[in-house]
Amino acid sequence: MMPFVPDAGVLAAYTASVVLLNYTPGPDMAMFLGTAIASGRKAGLAAFAGTNAGILVHTALVATGLTVLMAASPLAFAVLKVVGALYLLYLAIEAIRHGGRLAVTDAARGAPSWRRCFVKALGINVLNPKVALFFLTFLPQFVDPAGGPVAGQLLFLGLWFFLVSTLSTLPLVLGAASVAAFLRRRPRLMRAIDYLFAGVMGGFAARLLTARL
Repeated sequence: MMPFVPDAGVLAAYTASVVLLNYTPGPDMAMFLGTAIASGRKAGLAAFAGTNAGILVHTALVATGLTVLMAASPLAFAVLKVVGALYLLYLAIEAIRHGGRLAVTDAARGAPSWRRCFVKALGINVLNPKVALFFLTFLPQFVDPAGGPVAGQLLFLGLWFFLVSTLSTLPLVLGAASVAAFLRRRPRLMRAIDYLFAGVMGGFAARLLTARL
């Protein structure tokens, strides 16, 4: 196996976490579902492509920044992992307290160009500090400093996130109206997703806080 690819168990846990994250209603889901419902499937696919392209931007930034940090100060990287664990614990608590938000509208708004939808969605994703912070704290959990080039590991994890995210959520935008209506009619299901998300994020936080760094 290539040195920057996690072992099968780690990759399976990472993949499951990414799928769960993508199925937890949030700003990105609201963005592409809302666009598809209001402006049509083409516009929705463009917004979907924009939010997913943001993953590549965050991956490049995190891979570059964390590689420099680890080379400069392993202690600083260890501190970052602890801070990351606390942030993931915060996400778990917020999921239980407030739950996922799916605020989409069925109101027609015309048909904006696909380029405009793509750029808008990309900007919302890239400029969202919560998304940047999540990538900064989530990806390092699956990095083994002794397992090969850190930059390669982070790039692989980011690209894998992009692939899994695209494959797992593309059906949502293709059936946007049905998906939105399904979720709105099932608040208990959305609440169950919130608790599952909180459990997974809390588990990762505990793993980091108790790990020997």
